[in-house]
Amino acid sequence: MGLLTNRVERDEIKPGDHIYTYRAVFTYSHHGIFVGGSKVVHFRPKPNLDSSSKSPSDEYVPNLDSSSESSSENYDDSVPSLPSSCPIYPDCGFRQPNSGVVLSCLDCFLRNGSLYCFEYQVTPSVFLAKVRGGTCTTAASDPPETVIRRAMYLLQNGFGNYDIFQNNCEDFALYCKTGLLIVDKQGVGRSGQASSVIGAPLAALLSSPLKLLMPSPVGVATVTAGMYCMSRYATDIGVRSDVQKVSVEDLAVNLGWAGHLLEAPDENEAEASNRQIVMR
Repeated sequence: MGLLTNRVERDEIKPGDHIYTYRAVFTYSHHGIFVGGSKVVHFRPKPNLDSSSKSPSDEYVPNLDSSSESSSENYDDSVPSLPSSCPIYPDCGFRQPNSGVVLSCLDCFLRNGSLYCFEYQVTPSVFLAKVRGGTCTTAASDPPETVIRRAMYLLQNGFGNYDIFQNNCEDFALYCKTGLLIVDKQGVGRSGQASSVIGAPLAALLSSPLKLLMPSPVGVATVTAGMYCMSRYATDIGVRSDVQKVSVEDLAVNLGWAGHLLEAPDENEAEASNRQIVMR
């Protein structure tokens, strides 16, 4: 990884790493937690049987090579989903009923895209230098075993409702890595991508009056870029004052969706369920 790109090779990632790949010609990135054994736990919108209302990220179509036929999953919210569309890993696509947290193999997660590794505990100068959001944070990561435990717990218990601005795939990965939760439910979530989407037009709007004071378009562009970078930095979970450490067992209560979750399995049930997930 370097200043210009976080791209890595598959043999460089380790269990507990926060990884991501770009979708739709770099329009947005999809994030997850690599848990080892070529498996990734990630968060996406819950399956909707009404295909007309699906977003592009709803449709999970494994494509391991150029000759493979595209096939979508057949969802059934009455039992844990374990589709067999992946020819290599039979547990690829595992999810609990009515949950958007999914276990996928690395191939299906990437969808033939490049692999990138999210950076933690970067300096403010490096954070500001990486103009695109959703690539790094100044916050420190917890140990890999803690990260994997959170991801596997949420695979069994869910992560609430998907929201593109307040509870998306990057928010999921950031929580697994740091355990940090935003106390104030208003405004943007932990996601750097969401901060960028909001920060760019806001910076352009705030810098508009400067056009009357600065005749040079270069000067206006410089100020706008500075405002954009500072707005990203101000919303980073490493510097925000409205975040707190929340244990994964208490997450549902803090997010307000405890009543909507399935009853959490006891230790024996959770252990038995985890054994069903093949970690090769």
